[in-house]
Amino acid sequence: MLANVATKNVLDRWKGILIGAGSIGLLLLMGMSVYRNVDLGLYTSMPAAMRSLVGIAEDTDVGGLAYGAIYASYGALTLAALSLSMGSASIAGEERNGTLGLLLGNPKSRTSILVSKATSMVGLTAVGTLVLLAFGLLSPALLNVELGDMHITALAFHMFVISIFHGFLAMAIGAWTGKNGLASGVTAGIMTISFIGVGLFPLIDALKEWARIFPWYYYSNSEPALNGVDWGGIAVLIAAMVVLAVAAVVGVNRRDLRGQTTGVSLIDRLRTHPITKKVADRLAGSARVSHIWIKTLTEHQGLIIVVAYIEFFIMGILIGPTYTFIDEFLLDFADALPEAMLALFGGGDLSTAEGFYQVETFGMMAPIAVMVVTIAIGARALAGEEANRTMGILLANPIKRSKIVYEKTVSMIVGGVIIGFATFAGVALGSVIGGLGMDMGNIAATCLLLTLLGLVFGSFALALSAATGKPRLSIFGSIGIAIVLFVINAFLPFSDSLAGLAKATPFYYYLTGDPLINGMQWGHGAILTGIFVGLIALSVVLFQRRDLRQTG
Repeated sequence: MLANVATKNVLDRWKGILIGAGSIGLLLLMGMSVYRNVDLGLYTSMPAAMRSLVGIAEDTDVGGLAYGAIYASYGALTLAALSLSMGSASIAGEERNGTLGLLLGNPKSRTSILVSKATSMVGLTAVGTLVLLAFGLLSPALLNVELGDMHITALAFHMFVISIFHGFLAMAIGAWTGKNGLASGVTAGIMTISFIGVGLFPLIDALKEWARIFPWYYYSNSEPALNGVDWGGIAVLIAAMVVLAVAAVVGVNRRDLRGQTTGVSLIDRLRTHPITKKVADRLAGSARVSHIWIKTLTEHQGLIIVVAYIEFFIMGILIGPTYTFIDEFLLDFADALPEAMLALFGGGDLSTAEGFYQVETFGMMAPIAVMVVTIAIGARALAGEEANRTMGILLANPIKRSKIVYEKTVSMIVGGVIIGFATFAGVALGSVIGGLGMDMGNIAATCLLLTLLGLVFGSFALALSAATGKPRLSIFGSIGIAIVLFVINAFLPFSDSLAGLAKATPFYYYLTGDPLINGMQWGHGAILTGIFVGLIALSVVLFQRRDLRQTG
């Protein structure tokens, strides 16, 4: 038995950190390599203010753009997501898995366990940061790229601080509620809103100062890659972390902790109300396992609700009026950004409403949203049952392994469709409220392709889950592949010799046909559907052939 909780936590989670940070590091190396083949005139002709906006120093080689395009956005979001997953699981995860009683059965206080978890979270995030820093320093040397006065170490330090801030936020929520899904979902929602708000608010004069309410402001506003460490912003984040750490300690010591999962599902709540009882009873069915998909869906209800809200309200409704408030000069200014830069956010003509929505919503944030849900469901669909030691209960009933896979797939489809529909409803209302006149059929087509894209990566996570029985490997492996394929699809079209390889990525069949302008691309939809069906079939084969684990 391991001597302390921190060591065990590190051994449990170090692979995910290395996979996540290593994937981003390799993307930086590839990004620098591809950017060197882009016409330098795109960047040298940019005014000084615009070079500062996108993070390019005056004497920097074009490859240096990769830091702003990959590390400052994707790198920071990925590292923060890894940290918040550790923070949310610190107490709430142990309660969900029914292992907290085992920890507290040892001569350790609740506070000491929380401190051990926090120590491992900070340590693992530091390891991930060092991996990113190593790639950041070695990549330009290997590719002979001049970085000028760029402060890569300062950027990495800012990434580390904003990441552990989100880790402590998730830890505090989990310590007070005991709900892992709620802690991770709320924290991810706050991170997403913060990331978007810092990007949008400065474009509107009346909202510029309000950008300071977002944690992400204190990470990115000072442009650490160009100007070095902003100790004032870092101090704000550290002070907030101290408050969150104290809140977590108070919360975990005040609350009656659960020894196992005892949460009440949405279906159970509906069954207690006389108006919804009949419908809920029909949906819930009997206590037998004939409705596995309902049970699986309700297990992820918190995450689905949070993500759907963000897509509907933040990324849908609010974007429409925001576009009408932005000054025309700023739109022309943004539209002058090089195509290679905009490609990382989905591309699009920012002078049109469709292009603005493509960059702000559909390019990066909507795919992240739908994949968060589908990958979470797919990764835990089978491996989660094994980790929770409930697979034997399922298989003790007269039910085939293939049926379990199919029912889990249904829950993943429903989750993806909910996010896709929330995105459609939000964008449609945003267009109406903002008077943008966007075509509703084209919005629906884009959201359908978005849903199919999410299902592709969700089914990939399901296949990993079926093959390995390890939830973390399934989650981090799917996320890593998604990030790599996304950036490949964005970069390769700018290299004449490699452009054709972009067709090998699912992302090519999502926005390449400009569905917001041209409507549904049925051939692209058919390809995404085929990949999804093929991965589900593979999951069935892998699950049927593997000896299942009955211990965590």
